[in-house]
Amino acid sequence: MPVLNPKTTHLEFLGPPGAFLVSFGVPAVAYALYFGCSEPSGGCPPKVNSQRVVHALTSADFYINLWDTQATIAYLAWYAFCVAAWAILPGDSVEGTLLRNGGRKSYKINAFSTFLLALGITSGIILRYGPESFAFIYDKWIGLLTAALLMSFVQAAYCYASSFRQGALLALGGNSGNFLYDWFIGRELNPSLGPLDLKWFNELRPGLILWVLINASMVCEQAVRRGGLRNVTDSMWLVFVFNFWYVADGLYNEPAIFTTMDIVTDGFGFMLAMGDLVAVPFTYTLPARYLAFNHVELGPFWTAAILGVNFLGYYIFRSANGEKNDFRNGSNPKNLKFMSTERGTKLLTSGWWGRSRHPNYFGDWLMGIAWCLPTGFNTPITYYYAVYFTVLLVHRSLRDDEACQKKYGDDWNKYTKLVPYKIIPYVY
Repeated sequence: MPVLNPKTTHLEFLGPPGAFLVSFGVPAVAYALYFGCSEPSGGCPPKVNSQRVVHALTSADFYINLWDTQATIAYLAWYAFCVAAWAILPGDSVEGTLLRNGGRKSYKINAFSTFLLALGITSGIILRYGPESFAFIYDKWIGLLTAALLMSFVQAAYCYASSFRQGALLALGGNSGNFLYDWFIGRELNPSLGPLDLKWFNELRPGLILWVLINASMVCEQAVRRGGLRNVTDSMWLVFVFNFWYVADGLYNEPAIFTTMDIVTDGFGFMLAMGDLVAVPFTYTLPARYLAFNHVELGPFWTAAILGVNFLGYYIFRSANGEKNDFRNGSNPKNLKFMSTERGTKLLTSGWWGRSRHPNYFGDWLMGIAWCLPTGFNTPITYYYAVYFTVLLVHRSLRDDEACQKKYGDDWNKYTKLVPYKIIPYVY
């Protein structure tokens, strides 16, 4: 009989040293993106000398100023709002995928309702009191970032400690026995706080919805400076609408998340907590924050060109995911070709999935490029998301391929000959 929670022997991210570097490196990058591209720092990038940087990093006042009590209270109130909305708002109950122990988790689907409620409250505040009433996030940025980071640490510590209770189902990749690595990668597959599944909850609600609200705050900040919402630049509206549509689409299609690697195979530790609560709302919003103090006017031609890039990416992303979801649910309306494996699984070899193994990643990446283009070309810093997302998607595709190689063996080798490109057809 197979062991339910086997010991993890294959370590990712170069094991504990890599986990240590990422755990401190990602927060450092999040802070660096602010201090390296902000109005108070003197530009993007700021004009500073090395002596000034060293002095700042060795000053106690620098670290004291990372904390903001009001911002912390505001962030905790936001998180509490998300939990309350999940608990109070109605929603259908959907079962997740079959777990190794033979069970299935049940999830309450109401992320999109939470999103609409948050938007309604935000819109009411702005319409009643003006854009200046919702521009506070611009000034409270560092304090909010610190609060989100502390929340990530607390949740990772709780999830690691609770994973040692009897009967906990562990992630196959998070049971190495090394404290740092397991805390980082996630020891338990589906840690919960009472009836609340923390991994699934954090994946869609607090960080993803906050991404849109932060962008809305940056729109308000620019509006205050330019004399009203009617004077907000076309570049800012592009970024806001692109990100709004992406988040709304993801929340509306909430059940699709139950087949992703994050939910199916990864544990929930500091890596996912930090990604969901820190990276998404506080680094993905860099273009909007930049445009709040650098007012780029694009004009009709470049606006149309950037719209074309985004819509092409969205079309590829949504149509590829549609083909996959239809096929997994036993439907094949396009009569796509496939190959059968010895495990009884069928792998698509035509349509978007015949062009590359991860065509949805390609569409996602194109949209990411479109989100950065409205900032212009005065600084490469605002293209952080495009670079980061490239690294993320390449790494994820390698993880997918490695997992599939173990799962399908020789059948996977046959499949990769039929579909040789990993993400971008005929390129990579």
